[in-house]
Amino acid sequence: MKTGVTIILVLFMQLSLFAQMDSIWSKLDFEMDYRFRVEQDWDSRKSDGSFRDDRSRMRYRFRTGLKYCHDNYQFGFRIRTGDPRKQQDPQLTLGQGLKEFGTLPIGFEKVYFKYYTEKLNFWIGKNTFPFEKSNELFWSDNVFPEGVWLQKNWNLSTTWINQFALSGGHFILSSNGQDLWNDGLMQGVQASFRIFNKKLSFFPGLFLFRNIDDIPDGAASFQLNYSILHFGTRWKLIENLPLKMELDFYSNMEDYNTKSQIPEAWKNERNGFVLGLTYGQLDEKGDWKFKATYANLERYAILDYMAQNDWARWDYSNYNSPDGRLSNLEGIELVGAYAINKKLNIVCKYYFVDQLKAIGVFRENGQRIRFDINAKI
Repeated sequence: MKTGVTIILVLFMQLSLFAQMDSIWSKLDFEMDYRFRVEQDWDSRKSDGSFRDDRSRMRYRFRTGLKYCHDNYQFGFRIRTGDPRKQQDPQLTLGQGLKEFGTLPIGFEKVYFKYYTEKLNFWIGKNTFPFEKSNELFWSDNVFPEGVWLQKNWNLSTTWINQFALSGGHFILSSNGQDLWNDGLMQGVQASFRIFNKKLSFFPGLFLFRNIDDIPDGAASFQLNYSILHFGTRWKLIENLPLKMELDFYSNMEDYNTKSQIPEAWKNERNGFVLGLTYGQLDEKGDWKFKATYANLERYAILDYMAQNDWARWDYSNYNSPDGRLSNLEGIELVGAYAINKKLNIVCKYYFVDQLKAIGVFRENGQRIRFDINAKI
């Protein structure tokens, strides 16, 4: 009798374990994507007037991740290829710096816990940049901040405001082992509005950067603060067409007149704007998307090594840092993309960039074209 009861209990425990495993597997969400890129750079002048060699590259990026979703919370992670010192760029170049068919550098870009309801969102850890944006000219999609973020949402029944959200966060760029407020940090607060049946989006925000190195990766000669006021908007121009316009304005309200390390000619270089026009989307098989963007960003309008590094070959390599320095620029981006299916698309991008003010004798410039194949499961 006791043997029979024991067998029944063991079978019951095994069935319970299998049921729990099935329940766990049903709540797991797996992701994976791959990008292959062919890129050509030319007509890239340096600050001394000489020209960089024309450059052709074949590049790739691989990412994979897993998240567990249960009721109102989730936690997850994602890993990617890429130089661990180069947060702006997860792509690797075929045959460059990895010895003869050596192994690849891989690291975590996201590790987080998230709680969410219809009215409230919260996460802590390392995660996607949580504030609303239309492009990467202020913050790169490849830079994943570490900290805490909170958002409150309201669905409104007014005649012209449909949705309203207020969000804020505290993020640490570099910890120095002292008081929390002495860290290199970024704090942000943003209000997001959906207006006129969601045809117009308006998302003003204030982003405070404190104790920020002027040059990344250990080559800094001084630190400075940024207080960047951002006004962003997107609106659908025609009711039955996928045509949208984007406008972003940035103004760094810090006064650098007392910063003796900053040359006089640069102390008021603190504003910028971006204008974009988009037609189409890549939601279904056979979709096309086209976009044109013009950017004009003064030197201290943004924190350059947290923003995109796609538009030109300007970087901090003279200071032994691979990070990009793409502020102090004006230029255009032209994009054409086609969806082969929901999971596979091809994208072509062209860039033409000039410096606003010369760092040396000459203004730097450059042109670039790239072709991407993007695949995901």
